[in-house]
Amino acid sequence: MIESLRTVIDLFLHVDEHLQALLEAWGPWTYAVLFAIILCETGLVVMPFLPGDSLLFAAGAIAALYPDQIGILPLLVLLSVAAILGDSINYLVGRWIGPRAFSPEARFFRHEYLERTQAFYERHGGKTIVLARFVPIVRTFAPFVAGIGRMDYRVFLWFNVAGGLLWVLSCTLAGYCFGTIGFIREHFELVVLGIVAVSVLPIAWEWYASRRRAG
Repeated sequence: MIESLRTVIDLFLHVDEHLQALLEAWGPWTYAVLFAIILCETGLVVMPFLPGDSLLFAAGAIAALYPDQIGILPLLVLLSVAAILGDSINYLVGRWIGPRAFSPEARFFRHEYLERTQAFYERHGGKTIVLARFVPIVRTFAPFVAGIGRMDYRVFLWFNVAGGLLWVLSCTLAGYCFGTIGFIREHFELVVLGIVAVSVLPIAWEWYASRRRAG
């Protein structure tokens, strides 16, 4: 268990080194691996520990360093598709599970919880889907919960596409523009921690604002 945790932390903090090794070993198949990771991180509720923001940043940096091996344009297209498709899968799974998990006969999941979830997504669903894109772990659960709450799929899809494009383009292009700077390459683990810190700011601000309104 401890060894597995160390492996995950190492992958998270040094994703740039692992990605470079992957490119050297797999060449063009790196596109497929990146697509699969983003798809699983956003599409499988049991995979919230996979790298997301840091992987996109590192992928952009690798594209800038090795433009002959991995192009920024196909990278942006593939990762955007993976992010949007992943959230859609997660939503559909939640929508399928919700009525069964929260049925009147359910012992642990009361139906009133489902009603509260539905009411929440009717009021704040779109904003939540977009903001959640930038928060690790929350990003994986938000579309699943939206499905459980039976958020209107047309509304969900609109914010899913908007949030997915905003997330992939901003993080990947940031890596493409700044990932080749010497200081960033030498202290990538600090950059990763900084990305995480910035990622939680929208949710922290929303929590603070709601507390002020309630007070």
